[in-house]
Amino acid sequence: MIEAAMIWNEPNNKSHWDPELDPDWSRFGQCVTLAGQAIRAVNPDLTRVLGGMSPIDQLWVQRMQGHGALDHVDVVAVHGFPLDWNLWQIHEWPAKVAEIEAVTDKPVWVTEVGVGSFGAEEVQVFGVQKTAELLVGRVPRIFWYSLFDLPQEWGATTRHREAEGSSYYRHFYMGLIRADGTPKPGLEAYAPHAADMGLMQWFHYQDPRLDDAVAWMKRLGVRHLRTGLSWADSFRPDALGWFDRQMEALADFDTTVTFCFTPEHLGPGAHHTSPPHDPQQFADFCAAMIERYAPQRVKAMPEAVPTAIQSTLT
Repeated sequence: MIEAAMIWNEPNNKSHWDPELDPDWSRFGQCVTLAGQAIRAVNPDLTRVLGGMSPIDQLWVQRMQGHGALDHVDVVAVHGFPLDWNLWQIHEWPAKVAEIEAVTDKPVWVTEVGVGSFGAEEVQVFGVQKTAELLVGRVPRIFWYSLFDLPQEWGATTRHREAEGSSYYRHFYMGLIRADGTPKPGLEAYAPHAADMGLMQWFHYQDPRLDDAVAWMKRLGVRHLRTGLSWADSFRPDALGWFDRQMEALADFDTTVTFCFTPEHLGPGAHHTSPPHDPQQFADFCAAMIERYAPQRVKAMPEAVPTAIQSTLT
């Protein structure tokens, strides 16, 4: 059910980790170390992914190495949105991957790449096609963000919301399918690449789109999915019931699950971007989720070959 566990989401983005509370990312490094150790203790065969960085930053990777965090992950991940938020061109994707490969011996995955339809749906079509051309075969895993547009009434998970200006409103146009369930032209452009370029789709607590998402992904032939299990949501009523339903629905996909979002009562910032008071509690959450959804499989011992058959083989 789970092929990889990602530790946090965009930790060098102030919308997802508060740099005022952890300016040198040392507390984040401790979270990665403890979570990586906890995941490995439960299932040593599971791939551990350092939360996808955004922006793509060599110095941040080196800082994580200095904190010892890279010793407890197997993959380094990057996120990029060159036609929406980043200050570089889409054609630079291979060079951006190479920048990170130059400072680590870990494989580099692109765990979020997307182009929205905020300006024009034709721009998204171009973005899908060009992204596939540049990245398929270049990196082991690619996840397109995302399948569905985010409904405007839900609000985007950022720290500063509307104060971000047009950057905030682009969050609502990143899907290949509109919020009303109708496909965009970008979906047709994505379909030929679905087996090689997976999807990244966040599912909100009790998300009504879950079953539709599964149906669309199976229809498209998607094999690889990235999603999240929110530590903050784990304190909601019947959280495990929701997590069970989500993971059962996604059982047919090779899933990278992201663990992130600090419960408000467990961090000094009283916000999901806050480092936790006790990073071991985050590690314990990661371990519990792996134990529940991706425990180590015991390899069956081969059956003994009967003596009569053995004699025919010698």
